[in-house]
Amino acid sequence: MSAPTSDRFNEEQQTYTLRGSDTPDLDAGVAAIRNVLQTLPQRSGVYRMQDAKGDVLYIGKARSLKQRVANYTQIKALPKRLQRMVSQTRSMTIVTTNNEAEALLLEAQLIKRYRPAYNVLLRDDKSFPFILLRADSDFPRVQKHRGARRAVGNYYGPFASAGSVNNTLNALQKLFLLRSCTDGFFKTRDRPCLLYQIKRCSAPCVGRIDKADYAELVGDAKDFLAGKSTQVQAKLGAQMQAAAEAMDFELAALFRDRLRALTFVQGTQAINAEGVGDADVFALACQDGLIGIQAFFIRGGQNWGHRSFFPTHTAEVPEDEVMTSFLTQFYEEVPPARTILLDRELEEGELLAQALGDAAGYKVALSVPQRGDRRRLMEQAKRNAVEALERRLAESTTQAKLLREIAELFELEGPPDRIEIYDNSHIQGANALGAMVVAGPEGFRKGQYRKFNIKGNEAATDDDFGMMREVFRRRFTRQMEENPDRDDASWPDLVLIDGGRGQLNAAKTVLEDLGIEDVCLVGVAKGPNHGREGREVFHLMDGRELTLPVNAPVLFYLQRLRDEVHRFVIGAHRDKRAKAMGASPLDEVPGIGPARKKALLMHFGTGRAVRNASLDDLQRAPGVSAAVAQQVYDFYHAR
Repeated sequence: MSAPTSDRFNEEQQTYTLRGSDTPDLDAGVAAIRNVLQTLPQRSGVYRMQDAKGDVLYIGKARSLKQRVANYTQIKALPKRLQRMVSQTRSMTIVTTNNEAEALLLEAQLIKRYRPAYNVLLRDDKSFPFILLRADSDFPRVQKHRGARRAVGNYYGPFASAGSVNNTLNALQKLFLLRSCTDGFFKTRDRPCLLYQIKRCSAPCVGRIDKADYAELVGDAKDFLAGKSTQVQAKLGAQMQAAAEAMDFELAALFRDRLRALTFVQGTQAINAEGVGDADVFALACQDGLIGIQAFFIRGGQNWGHRSFFPTHTAEVPEDEVMTSFLTQFYEEVPPARTILLDRELEEGELLAQALGDAAGYKVALSVPQRGDRRRLMEQAKRNAVEALERRLAESTTQAKLLREIAELFELEGPPDRIEIYDNSHIQGANALGAMVVAGPEGFRKGQYRKFNIKGNEAATDDDFGMMREVFRRRFTRQMEENPDRDDASWPDLVLIDGGRGQLNAAKTVLEDLGIEDVCLVGVAKGPNHGREGREVFHLMDGRELTLPVNAPVLFYLQRLRDEVHRFVIGAHRDKRAKAMGASPLDEVPGIGPARKKALLMHFGTGRAVRNASLDDLQRAPGVSAAVAQQVYDFYHAR
C-alpha cells in the first residue's frame, strides 16, 4: 500500500486559497471553506486543510467532496476539536479519486507524509520484520528482512518484533537445517562452518547435502511456515522410525532432535491460536483519555508475536474513528492478513475491507468473533490491551513527575516536551562524529536521532570543544533557517551536553553568535576524578554547579539520557570506523566499480601501486579498457 500516489490515483489537484491573519478566526476559516465549496465536484476524493503558512492541519476523505466539506461550515454541529481546526484553516488542497476506497488509501498515505495536527496518528518508527526464504539459488537462504521486498522469494510475516523473528529463525535452523549465510560466504567455503557442527545447517556449501534433498527441506520449511506443522511432525516421525529400523541410529537421533525442536516450537507459538489460520487481531482499550490498541499476528495457527500501539491526537475522537484511522495507516506498510479480527464493528468496515483488498490484490474480510477459538483469542487480546494501557498510564505518570522535577531543577518554564542530548566520539581525531538523541514525555524518539560527520576542514577533529561547536553550529543554523519563528516542536526545551564547563561554553558561544538566548544548556560531567555514577556534576549556563543525591529518581533519569547518547554515538563511530577500514584509495576514482577496482588491485597489489602506475601499465591490466585506464591516470596525475 505504499506505492506513490501518482501511480495509483488519477489526480485532479486544485488549491483554493483565502489568505488571512495567522490568528485563529472562525469567520475567516468558514469563509475560506465556503470559497472552496463554490467549485467542488460531487466526486470522491481527499481534502487537505492548511493554515496561513500552508502547514497541513487535517486530511480527510469523502465519497462526495462537496457534501463532506460543506459540513465544516456548520460550526455549531462540530465538536470543539474541529472548531479549533476550522478557525485555523486558510486554504485547502483537493485531490479527486475514482472511488471512495481509493480515497481511503490516499488519505492514509498523505497522513503518513504530512503528520497533521488534527488527524489520529500512528507513531511507530520501526518497520515490521519478515522472514525471507530466497528463491534465487539452488540452495535457498533463510534470513530476516526489513524494508522494500525486492529480493525474489517467499516472505512470511509480519512479526511483531525482531525477537519473534529470531526465535522462528532459530527454530527453522534446528528443524530444517537451512543455510543462513550470505552468498559470498557460501561460495568461498571449503569446509563446514560451526552451524553444521551444532546441527543447525546441512552444509550445502561443501556438498554435504545434494540439491534434491535440500529442496525437500525447503518444502518442509514452507509447510511449517504455512501452518502445516502437524504434517511436518508426522513426516519427521516416519523418517525417524525408518532410520531406526535400518539401524542407522545416528540419522535417527538427528530426526529425533528435529522432532523435539518442533514440539518445543508448537508449545511456545500456538497460544490460543489453533484453528484460527491466518489472521491479524486488534483490540482497543481506552482510559483517562489515552487509547491503546493491541495487535496479535497469527499465521497458520502460530502466534508470530504481539505489539501495543498508542495512537496520538485521539482526544475527542470517537473510538470507532480511531480504530479505522489506525488500521488504514497500519496497513500502509504491512500487507494485511486475509482475515482481520476486531473487537468492534466499524461504521466504515466494508469500505475499509474493500480498500485493503484492492491494495493487496486479494479479498480481505473484517469480522468480530462471537464464539469458539477466535472469540477466546479476542478476549486475550482485550486483556492485553487493557494491561498495556495501564502500564502506559503508570509510566506516563512517573515520567510526568520526572519532567516536572527536571523543570524545577533547571528552572524551566514548564516540563520539557523535547530534550536533546549531545555527545562526540573519535579516536585521536580519526573518524570523528557527533550525535544527538531526542527524548520527550513518551520516551526516546529514535526516528529523530541525528549523526554529524565532522571533517578536518570543519573543526579540529581531536578537539572536543571544536567538535561540539561544529555540531551546534550545523544543528542550530539549520533550525534558524527552517523555523526562525520557533513555533513548532522541533526546538528543544532543554539541551544536555555530555561534558563539563568547556563543552558547555563551546555550545553556548555558538548559540550566542546565532542570537539564540532562550535555550537551556546543561553540561553533564562525571564528577570529581571521573568517579563512579551518582557523582555527576551538572554545569549551568550561569556558572553554577549542581549535584543530586545518589538515589534521586531524577538523577537516574538524567543518567539514562546520557547513557543513550553514549550508546548511539559509540555505535555510530564503530560503524564509521569499520567502513573506513574497508575503504580503498580507488573508491575516490569516479566511474570505477567494484569489479574494475578488484581487477586493478589484483594486478598491482596495492592502491599506492595503482596511483604510481604509468598509463601503459594501467592499460595492460586485465579487465581495464583504454578509456578506464586514462580515467584512472588522469585522476591521479592531472591535478
